Amino acid sequence: MQVYAARAFNWRGIFGVHTWIAVKPAGAAFYRRLEVMGWGVGRGREAVRIRRGDPDGLWFGSRPEVLVHLQGPEAAVAIPAILAAARDYPHNHEYRIWPGPNSNTFIAHIGRRVPALRLDLPPNAIGKDYIAGGALLAHSPSGRGVQLSLGGLAGLMVGFEEGLEINLLGLSAGLDFNPPALKLPGLGRLGLSQETNHPATVGSN
Repeated sequence: MQVYAARAFNWRGIFGVHTWIAVKPAGAAFYRRLEVMGWGVGRGREAVRIRRGDPDGLWFGSRPEVLVHLQGPEAAVAIPAILAAARDYPHNHEYRIWPGPNSNTFIAHIGRRVPALRLDLPPNAIGKDYIAGGALLAHSPSGRGVQLSLGGLAGLMVGFEEGLEINLLGLSAGLDFNPPALKLPGLGRLGLSQETNHPATVGSN
């Protein structure tokens, strides 16, 4: 199981990233990608896409970064919870690039539901601060902190994984302590890698 982030499509990549999750249960012949896409939602298509695909394929030419990697017993426990959280996403027929709900809102929702991921989304994952369901207060996406958000437009997050983040108009900045890094709008994290568990080579099956 991996969580990925890659620079968003076209001009959006200047400001933000697109995130997704790839899972391959024990005995499965291929990976399934879980992500939210806006194409077709206005015509009635579901935003959540769960389908066979390359786990680490380029996103419109951008090479993804691994944020989380779980394997073995940890992955076996996490994968069913991830799939259940994806099916319960409350914005499956709604999509807004800014301030959300979008692809990063979806992955943050899964992180809150599956705290074993210890998910620390990068500050340029615009939409992660839009709390799914419209709540004002929730656990942070890592499940190990708290977050206050006014519809993704302004808010504050404090957590063991996330450190301290301030969100204004969808842009986030702050300090990460685990591992140490600066969090800057558009640029992302400047510091040590945030990857949880170092992955083995991921194939395209």
